Amino acid sequence: MTDSDQSKEPLRFVIDEVNAGQRLDKAVAALADGFSRSRLQGLIQSGALRLNGLVCADASHKVSRGSVVEIVIPPLEEAAPQPEDIPLDIVYEDEHLLVINKPAGLVVHPGAGNVSGTLVNALLYHCGESLSGIGGVARPGIVHRLDKDTSGLMVVAKNDQAHQGLAAQLEDRSLSRVYQALVLKVPVPVKGCVDMPIGRDARNRLKMAVKGQSAKAARTHYRVLKAYGEAFSLVECKLESGRTHQIRVHMQAIKHPLIGDPLYGPQDTAVRAAAKKAGYDGEIAQKLIDFPRQALHAQVISFMHPVSGREHRYEVDAPQDFFNLLKML
Repeated sequence: MTDSDQSKEPLRFVIDEVNAGQRLDKAVAALADGFSRSRLQGLIQSGALRLNGLVCADASHKVSRGSVVEIVIPPLEEAAPQPEDIPLDIVYEDEHLLVINKPAGLVVHPGAGNVSGTLVNALLYHCGESLSGIGGVARPGIVHRLDKDTSGLMVVAKNDQAHQGLAAQLEDRSLSRVYQALVLKVPVPVKGCVDMPIGRDARNRLKMAVKGQSAKAARTHYRVLKAYGEAFSLVECKLESGRTHQIRVHMQAIKHPLIGDPLYGPQDTAVRAAAKKAGYDGEIAQKLIDFPRQALHAQVISFMHPVSGREHRYEVDAPQDFFNLLKML
């Protein structure tokens, strides 16, 4: 079916016994292959769904067995972000998804102050016509994000089926992400779990905080990979949840902030004192202080392919700037 056909012919579903009594969006998501609930909620709110011949704009409406649902797919529109020819380091790609190695400094999604030059702009250019148009918008499916100055692996969906499958894995924690971070001092114990809810910092809207506003559960498993005396350590962090700035907030909360972190990082005096105590000279301490970003790299990502069901695992080395820090130490 072409996009023009989709805009003329509504998709039709009949509520069966299994889905009777469910919310409208949940029931249709179960019957309509390739539609996520969030996409369906947008269509419902826009008046694109009819229930037994009448427009129904209530996604929470409980449906009955035998009810007829029709979805009118709007014509495909170009997403607000514009395609831009920005180089991508692609680790894997097929017709459903791609895995990229994001460089530090690249913003993932357009927003205030970053309307262009983002990963989404690059993906729109790279993927072109292969992107899904379900819901009337051509856009890549950003399943999870990396902070602007965090480097490493991300998986991106090209169509709604892949997005829905990957998002489900993110929710049930089967999509695994492992990071490396250079932190102040050496955590004790050297292996553990930080289990602290994270929410918006009430005093600084740019920051997150443990037990902040509307805090949600967050767990980070860590283990020390290498200690540099008692001054610094390379730590592996595995996310069990995916809150904004999670690793950065959790490591600061246990008094081992990330080197170079502009929001949660250690004071210059703390870096100098730790370096001096471990026998590092002042020049090394200054280079650590001057590191222009949080020393955080998404090294490993693993997931089940949402269409083929095959297990995928990818690993990439930290970029040169991070490597140079470790080599110096």
